[in-house]
Amino acid sequence: MVTGANSLAAKSSDVAKSPDVGKSVAALTSVANPGSKAYKIGPLDVIEISVFKVPELSKSVQLSEAGTMNYPLVGEINVAGKTAREVEQKLTKTLGDKYLQNPQVTVFVKEHNSQRITIEGTVKKPGVYPIKGGMSLLQALAVAQGLDTSISDDTLVVFRKAEGKRSAARFSMADLRSGKVSDPELQAGDVIVANPSAVKQSFDFILKALRLTSVFAVI
Repeated sequence: MVTGANSLAAKSSDVAKSPDVGKSVAALTSVANPGSKAYKIGPLDVIEISVFKVPELSKSVQLSEAGTMNYPLVGEINVAGKTAREVEQKLTKTLGDKYLQNPQVTVFVKEHNSQRITIEGTVKKPGVYPIKGGMSLLQALAVAQGLDTSISDDTLVVFRKAEGKRSAARFSMADLRSGKVSDPELQAGDVIVANPSAVKQSFDFILKALRLTSVFAVI
């Protein structure tokens, strides 16, 4: 799947031919995305559990702040840090060992409340927001009630930390809205900064310090 980050890197004429740039793109599109099968369930997330032909066991469950959930027949179990597939396997085994014959359990994450992003700068409602069911950059700005156009231009920078490294990607609202670049999916811990002068100055300083001319840089 082509993400906004990959699309922007491909279409921008000033993308540097650097291995570090490629690593940054990979970091911005890693399997830690909320929609990924590798997503780790966290506290306050809501998961949807379906057991084939057993409607009384099919339900939505919200995890506690400790990462546990109460489920019929099974009781309280800790599922924080597990993938949906791992929870499926655990419930299948528990139900199959004690209550059902060959249960078919399906689990998916309905709300990603444990995963949060920070939106700063010249937006109308800066703050920390949960990622629910995945969130793109444009969707995040909508949650923050958009840019304050009286003091902001359309430049945004997404800062991300992955595998011990920090990366940054600069986006233009005009390019995102026109479809010139794809709208990137955000990850937990992302920091989005909108600021008419500081964003440009800090990002250009980062690129200059690294001697890169790319919209991606490891920092």
